[in-house]
Amino acid sequence: MSDRTPSIDDVTNRVQAIRSAVRRRIVGQERVVDDVLACMLCDGNALLESTPGLGKTLLVRTLAEATGLSFSRIQNTPDLMPSDVIGTEMVRETDSGRRFSFEKGPVFANLVLSDEINRATPKTQSALLEAMEEGQVTAGNETYDLPEPFFVLATQNPIDQEGTYPLPEAQSDRFLLKVVVDYPSADAEREIVDRYTGDVDASVSVDEQVSARELRRMQRLTHRVPIADDVRDLAVGLVRATRAHEDLEYGASPRASMSLVRAAKARALMEGRTHVDAADVTAMAKPVLRHRIVVDFRAEREGATPDDVIERLVTER
Repeated sequence: MSDRTPSIDDVTNRVQAIRSAVRRRIVGQERVVDDVLACMLCDGNALLESTPGLGKTLLVRTLAEATGLSFSRIQNTPDLMPSDVIGTEMVRETDSGRRFSFEKGPVFANLVLSDEINRATPKTQSALLEAMEEGQVTAGNETYDLPEPFFVLATQNPIDQEGTYPLPEAQSDRFLLKVVVDYPSADAEREIVDRYTGDVDASVSVDEQVSARELRRMQRLTHRVPIADDVRDLAVGLVRATRAHEDLEYGASPRASMSLVRAAKARALMEGRTHVDAADVTAMAKPVLRHRIVVDFRAEREGATPDDVIERLVTER
């Protein structure tokens, strides 16, 4: 891809190349891969939720290699401090005497995997807020820009809640998508077992399919994908309906409306279309909205989940 603005076909071909590269290591999980790629095209952050052992870390690392992005990993624990994430001022001896210099933390990478983010304390979780929203961090009296593009892909385990700190609303809303990683199918699981327990070398290399600079151009094209007024109104109507639904204690904010339109644009582009249609909006409704709504106690007691409510809202449109 040259320095010119990429075409729809350019982006579609690049996305397909990334998918193929990821499949060299990851078996199945096509929807998960596509949702994360859509998030990256939107220049957004994603929260990946699943039980342990489903390959989330391997997936994120593989995507970093396929997209030519620098990668770092933060293993969240209750004793992790904000300075362990952002960095800290260090005193260094120089020829002219002692001077302060900033030692950058792991957040200074294109793609940051924040593993088990809900195990960090709220103070440490909040250290990521400025980075996720503004692409910069502040240490002392100085502000430092993060590399572009910049993404946080965080994971959490929905089962093991002992010793965890639920994400506050402000933090959760910074994630463009919440992607649920399900168990693989029986055929996929058999292939995983064969691939990673047999004689075949499982450490297969993944070639760079797009550079960081090219990815930035793809992001700019994503923002320019046109959306008709009626499709935009469908997205806005879905979000507004969450604020009056009888099964919800809290609905989604206008940020969710913007996120749904952005995600729908990315999906349209990945599918090789020049405009957004209604199917793009409804397909992205669950990953965009499921972490932004709260089911009330009565509905939750009856077994309702955010996905159930979103499914009903989509059906009613």
